[in-house]
Amino acid sequence: MKVIPLSEGSFSIDKTKLFVPFDTESDDLQKRAVGSLLVEVQPFVVITSEDVLLLDAGLGFEKDGRLQLHQNLANVGINPSDVTKVLMSHLHKDHAGGISRNIGNDNSRELSFPNATYYIQKKEFEYAFEKGIPSYLTEDFDCLKLSSNVKWLDGDGVIDSYIKYHVTGAHCPFHQVFWIVDGGETVFFGADVAPQLQQMKSKFVAKYDYDGKLCMELRQKWWQQGNDEGWTFLFYHDVKTPVYSNK
Repeated sequence: MKVIPLSEGSFSIDKTKLFVPFDTESDDLQKRAVGSLLVEVQPFVVITSEDVLLLDAGLGFEKDGRLQLHQNLANVGINPSDVTKVLMSHLHKDHAGGISRNIGNDNSRELSFPNATYYIQKKEFEYAFEKGIPSYLTEDFDCLKLSSNVKWLDGDGVIDSYIKYHVTGAHCPFHQVFWIVDGGETVFFGADVAPQLQQMKSKFVAKYDYDGKLCMELRQKWWQQGNDEGWTFLFYHDVKTPVYSNK
């Protein structure tokens, strides 16, 4: 398998849940708001023997009239129409903003990956509309309601015999994680239950998680199992280490 991080940049985020761009080369860490976090936002492309997979969809920012996610894909030689599956861990705005994009001047939207099937937990979708802002921007994915591109998931399962998904809850009630097993390799995407390498190595309970204790316990379990079995870990919010493997 080939794994490609699609970094959208580093951001400072505090209790307002606004993502403020942060330049790690020139901005002062000490001048961030008290209690804020420094995170990367980076979807991943995983190219397997069968698919071009997109794991989560970023913030949905545009630059010069083009979706940043589309530009990042173009930079590595991938056309949005090449993506065959979009695997969504959950629908928080920093993961789901690039699901669709604006077209025209009437705020109408179309799916950003027209040839892909989107795999989304149905209960996460329903919860997003119940909860709303600031965590969820439902206008980014409202167009999924009637789309034939969506495969609604209900609990745990396997996609095409090689992609396993599991509902962990933990970060939010219906958050899911993925294992992609192809050619003797295992790629693990824990999204916001396992967002950074350092969190895997320490006992860390975050107040922003739905169940921080469960997040910590799952990270410890996966870290042990992944190291024993030689997984490649993908870290969506890690500024320095998006991909980790000890093979």
